[in-house]
Amino acid sequence: MREVRLPRDLAGLAGLVLPGGESTTMVRLMDEYALWAPLRDFHARGGALWGTCAGAILLAAEVTGASPAAPAQRSLGLIDVTVQRNAFGRQLDSFTTPLEVAGLDTPFPAVFIRAPVITHAGPGVEVLARHGGEAVLARQGRVMASSFHPELTPDARLHELFLGLLEQRAPRVGGGAESAPARPPTLPGSA
Repeated sequence: MREVRLPRDLAGLAGLVLPGGESTTMVRLMDEYALWAPLRDFHARGGALWGTCAGAILLAAEVTGASPAAPAQRSLGLIDVTVQRNAFGRQLDSFTTPLEVAGLDTPFPAVFIRAPVITHAGPGVEVLARHGGEAVLARQGRVMASSFHPELTPDARLHELFLGLLEQRAPRVGGGAESAPARPPTLPGSA
């Protein structure tokens, strides 16, 4: 396990977790450190990606704001979902809830903090969990997106699910991407 801050830090990795945080700040840092193309290349070469909360926003094919007046936000476009930012409210509206997840025998203790919601999932996307009827955990090929923060609980089952994606590595010859989104990202990458 190691931090990835620069494109060279991706060398030798099989999987990468894009963490929660503030997605607009993360977009600025990805611009500053020229991470857009290297992250797309990492996936195309077979790398698995998991975005939690803000990380899910960065992986989405399309990003909408919590209000119609919010500006469009750039994303990697690596999972065919539309994500609405801050859909569950402000920081004060944060909550923990038991979440039924496909493939798990017992509910997962999901922690939602200023969480996004998946408002649309394309035909190649498997929705693994919903909260209040809204999709909050999805998978497409080697990409997983969660609206909540699994790392804030002692329950490692979703981490184990992500490790299973590492076994689905695409062939490195030719660099073709597996399960590419059917729609382009919201805005083109800057790299």
